[in-house]
Amino acid sequence: MAEREKVRVAINGYGVIGKRVADAVALQHDMELAGVADVATDWRPRMATRKGYALYGATAEHAGAMRDAGLAVAGALDELLDTADLVVDCTPKRIAAQNVGIYRNRKLKFIVQGGEKHEVTGHSFVAEASYASAVGRDSTRVVSCNTTSIVRTLTALKNAGLLRRARGTLLRRATDPWESHLGGIMNTLVPEPGIPSHQGPDAQSVDPDLDVVTMAVKVPETLAHLHYWSVQLTRPAEKSEVVEAFGAASRIALIRNGDGLTALNAVTEMMADMGRPHDSLYEVALWEDMMRVEGDEAFYAYMVDNQAIVIPETVDAIRALIGNVCDARESIARTNAALGIGAVVHALGR
Repeated sequence: MAEREKVRVAINGYGVIGKRVADAVALQHDMELAGVADVATDWRPRMATRKGYALYGATAEHAGAMRDAGLAVAGALDELLDTADLVVDCTPKRIAAQNVGIYRNRKLKFIVQGGEKHEVTGHSFVAEASYASAVGRDSTRVVSCNTTSIVRTLTALKNAGLLRRARGTLLRRATDPWESHLGGIMNTLVPEPGIPSHQGPDAQSVDPDLDVVTMAVKVPETLAHLHYWSVQLTRPAEKSEVVEAFGAASRIALIRNGDGLTALNAVTEMMADMGRPHDSLYEVALWEDMMRVEGDEAFYAYMVDNQAIVIPETVDAIRALIGNVCDARESIARTNAALGIGAVVHALGR
């Protein structure tokens, strides 16, 4: 594909992640949104048509039900895939794995999300760590929100020559905000039953050299995840060196309690005030003034927006698979510019 051509991207699944991926793709100068496919007939696909996105049913039957509900439908998924260079599957966990056969039979490049296992594609993606090995592949898996944050932060330390091993505790939100009425937990905490929790081994699927162990507990809130990390460095270091390592990573935003960002809801409110779509925090928001470095140990905490952090990664994964941008730094810069990533630091006057 020539550099000047736009990549035509299909989105299968227009839910929490799918709609955000669609919006992000539509902002890229080198991409074109071919359309979105879904199974719902309620307000959600109606929002897609209001944005001017071509809407397709997951099957002919779903397309018929959408028409019966008064939705403007362009056709079924098969017809959408006919027009696309690549499909991003944002369907619920385990559904994407069932769709892989369809994409492979069509020799269509595809991306699945972190709810699927590494073995579905044989490759796991975080732009800062595994972009090069994804270039030209037929498929990849964008890892989960928590795993993305782990790989981003540990890669920043690794790139600075500071990372020896890492141990983290994850406080995981109970459910997505829009599904709070359907489930979640109240008045209790639910520990993940195994140590390590699945995020550590998942991070190693992106970078096998990471020495990382995670523990996780589900908590009764829906805003975001909160991580606490204890990292052994390769040598005694000053706090300023660790801050500099994180600051060099464009998708880590150093925030401070001193700026009034003392809790998850304050950070979310700041995203809204910045005009971010869906209040999206694409970056890892890491508390600089909370960080402590003692000798060769670093201790820090950060916030993860599980609905937003994987969106820029998915955009970069599209470029990597298509193979028209081989340099991770170039793709990251393009995506960051389109989504306004980096604006958090500027908004804080730094």
